[in-house]
Amino acid sequence: MDENYKTVKQAASAELIEKRSRFIGYCSPVDSEDEALAFIESVRAMHREASHNVYAYIVRENNIMRYSDDGEPGGTAGMPTLDVLRKEGLTDVVVVVTRYFGGVLLGAGGLVRAYGKAARLGVDAAVRVEKRLCRIYSVMTDYSSCGRLQYAVMNGGYILRNTAFTDGVELTVCVGLGDCAAFEKMITEESSGRTVPKVIGEEYIEVEIRQ
Repeated sequence: MDENYKTVKQAASAELIEKRSRFIGYCSPVDSEDEALAFIESVRAMHREASHNVYAYIVRENNIMRYSDDGEPGGTAGMPTLDVLRKEGLTDVVVVVTRYFGGVLLGAGGLVRAYGKAARLGVDAAVRVEKRLCRIYSVMTDYSSCGRLQYAVMNGGYILRNTAFTDGVELTVCVGLGDCAAFEKMITEESSGRTVPKVIGEEYIEVEIRQ
């Protein structure tokens, strides 16, 4: 399982009208297959009169990938929805595309395009983010060195989470796992060896992906 991964920030939705059929793309982050199934059921509950509630989801836990055409011709709905997630490299995400039939047949190609577009609109509305596994460091320093270390942290592209002022100064910094050695070396050099970063934990940090 990759340490870093792409997902979406929050639940969101977007609509599309295609030849009088109404498509609503719903997207949500999830942490498990159970959460994905619960989201699908919540959308179905809102749209019990809809013609179809097509879905697809990818979950990191147990490497699960599922989709359903929900009555549409095979390969015209669930797979195009899943393909949006796969092409964007997204995981821990569920998408449901609700369709209200407008009386005009779209044909297989039309369905593939409509479901794919509605799924993408839903994903775009939810905003893509990257979850980066980071080590959390405590950096203790004195007031005279604080400004220099703060500048070095931010200039180096690290995430300065907090600065606490007491008898001295404590910087709390989030550092990607692959950058830890460089970060520790930088702090040591910038403080002339007086400051040694201390690891206080690990967690995923969310970074928005610019479109």
